[in-house]
Order: sequence, then C-alpha cells, then structure tokens
Amino acid sequence: MKTILITAIAGDIAQAVALIVREALPGCRILGIDIHDRHGAPLCVDQWFQAPQASAPGYRTWVENLVRSEAIDTCVPTSEAELGYFAAAGMTDIAGARLVMANAKSIEVGADKLATAQFLESVGCPAPWTIPLSEGGPATPFPCIFKPRRSAGSKGVTVCGSLEEARFLGRRWPEAVLQELLLPEDEEVTCAIYRTADDRIAVLQLLRKLVGGFTGWARVIDDSEVRDQCERLAEGLTLRGSINAQLRRTPKGPRIFEVNPRFSSTVLMRHKMGFTDVVWSLAEAMGHRVSLTVPPVGMIAVRTQGAAVVNAR
Repeated sequence: MKTILITAIAGDIAQAVALIVREALPGCRILGIDIHDRHGAPLCVDQWFQAPQASAPGYRTWVENLVRSEAIDTCVPTSEAELGYFAAAGMTDIAGARLVMANAKSIEVGADKLATAQFLESVGCPAPWTIPLSEGGPATPFPCIFKPRRSAGSKGVTVCGSLEEARFLGRRWPEAVLQELLLPEDEEVTCAIYRTADDRIAVLQLLRKLVGGFTGWARVIDDSEVRDQCERLAEGLTLRGSINAQLRRTPKGPRIFEVNPRFSSTVLMRHKMGFTDVVWSLAEAMGHRVSLTVPPVGMIAVRTQGAAVVNAR
C-alpha cells in the first residue's frame, strides 16, 4: 500500500483514521477529500482535495480521475452518503483502488433506522419498538425517541414528549421513525464489531458516558448477552469489516437501538486500547490474515481536546 485516500476528511472519524494510518503505516502517503475547505485536514494528511458531493452527477468520475492521477491504491469512505453510494452501486473498488468499508448488506440495513429494527428482530435480537412517524397515534407511548429514518450520527435525534411534538418535528424530517425510549441512561454501551474474511468475530463492548453527543469516557466490559447479540447481528449481516452497534442494558436485557455501518467516533480511542479495526481492515484489503485482540475488562479510555492555529494572520 503506497497511497491511501480517506473521504470526508473534515470529519472527526476521517481525521482519526488518518492519525491511525500515519502511526501504523508510516511510509504511506495519505490523501483526503471533502466538499468544503473549513477544516484542519492539512494537519492530518499529506494533501487534500475539494470534491463534489456524493449525490452530484459527476462524483464518481471525479473520484476515478483523482485515483488515477494520484496512483491511489486504497480508499476509505467515512461518510454515510459515500458509503451508501458505493454500496448501492455494488462497488468493491473504484478505478482499481480497493474500497475499505463494510459489506453492502451491512450498509444498506444500518443506514435505514426502520430496517435496522426489523432486521434485529429477524436475527433474534429483541429490538426497541420502532414505527414510522406516519403510524404514530393516540396509542403511541410517549416519551419516545424521534429520529430521521436515514441520518448521519445523532442529527435530528431527540426525546419527544408528545404526538404533537413528533408531528412538528416531522415537518422537517417527514420520513422519521418513533422508537422506544430505553432506560436507564447510564447503561449505554457502544460496541465495535469486526468480522474477518474467514468469519472470525471480535466484539469490543464499551460502557460509555456521552459528552456533547460523543463518547467522552468509556470502560471495557464483557456482558455475555451483549456479545451474543452482536455476534448474531454480524452473522446475520454476513458482515465483512467493521461496524458499530449502540445499545442500552435494560431490565429486560440488552436492546440494540442503532447500527452504524462504518468506523465510528470511538475509532481512535479503541485503537489506542488495542482494538485496531482500521489496521485489520487495511491488512485484509491487502490480502493478509489478521490476529484479533480485545482489550481487557476494566480498561478505560477518555476523549481529549486539541486545537491548532493554521493561519496566524
């Protein structure tokens, strides 16, 4: 691997992936692309380029031309829009550059919040009740969660107290879903799930505390019910690569409420803990067999802050 391209490089996930690649593959040339220029990508990559949106008619041709002109070997898509584009097109490479991402089925299911809940039930993972907003009525239990059916991260996700409030929010997100509010809040677990090309599975369970919508503190746990559900999910999706499942441990047992079919915002934290799913993904893309490791129970990681001045004028 000589040159790697990371998309959506303005985002925290892409920049974390770039830092991991820099550490793990110091001889690799790292490039980035994004749709705007207000970010700190120059601090993370060797060079970056402003790209069209994935929904633009010329997106694929633009990326193909970049791959050829820069002799890119590997491409890591990190935004939902790009992952959805490549998965829908059935692509595993672009102009010869390997696409490092989860398999298409995982992306298609995880990108649709209603489909996620239905799929979880189909593989024996009890999911929170989830209905389209259009089916909400007087019998719908409130408070509940309102979330766009297709969204990026936590955008548009909120606790909704009444049907009137849900319908008001639905003016902006008409294709939303209502979902059971899972409690208690302090039993939220984020799980990184990796399944290799030869069907081995590793699950990292992190009991977490959210700070500003991101995991600010995380401790490794090993709950057998959580592990069983994550493995069922991975096998049902015929997973290849890395995904992230979010759940809460309720009095009735673990309930997965979200599946993110990509590297998640804890990717750098877990890499430093020893769950190196970015490295595994890149190694498997090159045809190597990887050894899976899971950090010991009790290990704690925290998110830290950083800043840099790039233009002092």
